[in-house]
Amino acid sequence: MSGLRGELRHDEPMARHTTWRVGGPARRFYRPADLADLAAFLAALPEDEPVLWVGLGSNLLVRDGGIDGTVVCLQGVLEAVTRTDEGLRAEAGAPCARVARRAAREGLVGAEFLAGIPGTLGGALAMNAGAFGGETWALVRSVETIDRRGRIRRRGPDAFRVGYRSVEGPPGEWFVAATLALGRGDAAAAQARIRELLARRQATQPTNQPSCGSVFRNPPGDHAARLIEAAGLKGRRRGGACVSERHANFIVNLGGATAADIEGLITEVAETVWRVHGVRLEPEVRIVGRAA
Repeated sequence: MSGLRGELRHDEPMARHTTWRVGGPARRFYRPADLADLAAFLAALPEDEPVLWVGLGSNLLVRDGGIDGTVVCLQGVLEAVTRTDEGLRAEAGAPCARVARRAAREGLVGAEFLAGIPGTLGGALAMNAGAFGGETWALVRSVETIDRRGRIRRRGPDAFRVGYRSVEGPPGEWFVAATLALGRGDAAAAQARIRELLARRQATQPTNQPSCGSVFRNPPGDHAARLIEAAGLKGRRRGGACVSERHANFIVNLGGATAADIEGLITEVAETVWRVHGVRLEPEVRIVGRAA
């Protein structure tokens, strides 16, 4: 892999790159210098090499045994956000909150809810992330993807099957940018709305403790947090992992938690809610890697 300009590490602890601050080592970890460097890196990988994409590391649980493959990390790279004739173009590494703020400054409205998503736009596209009643793909005019050979394509929303916290698209392609279709509006009002949403998030979520964001999807017609709290699970602990007292659909790392602690608590919560309410909760968080 000569000629690459990015940062390549071996046996990189994923606890450094997830918001839960847990996770074993990735066999190979790469942070590209730019899009061209990313294309060259992907083209040099073996065809059968497993690849995991990581942004800010939210909505992700890496097991303690780590990743037998390559992690591509976009944190700090591919994060440009620019106004275009078609709307607002944001690269996959851009934090959602930055996208929301830039849109508001430009007098573009409809993206304010993105400020409540604690991840990158790439991650939001991959799972149709949402907050405060808004969903990412409702804004998408087009996306740009990259495949294992480093080829870039531009696709419209009709190339993807989008649902609640799920997105299916052409296999072997990953998002590198999106253009969002936003309406024109009052910049000051949009900025005030963002401040209001962030204040609500601060008041209702454990933003000062390591977590992944929401752990479970909301079941139809209900909220996972309500079901978990009604089952008496707030404060339930396993090792250093705890169901948040502030928001029951968050599991926080109180210090020293392992991925096994967190995964075990996820399982316990789901089983208890099923037993008490007869409702099956599905994890929203992505769980990857080997157990220790």
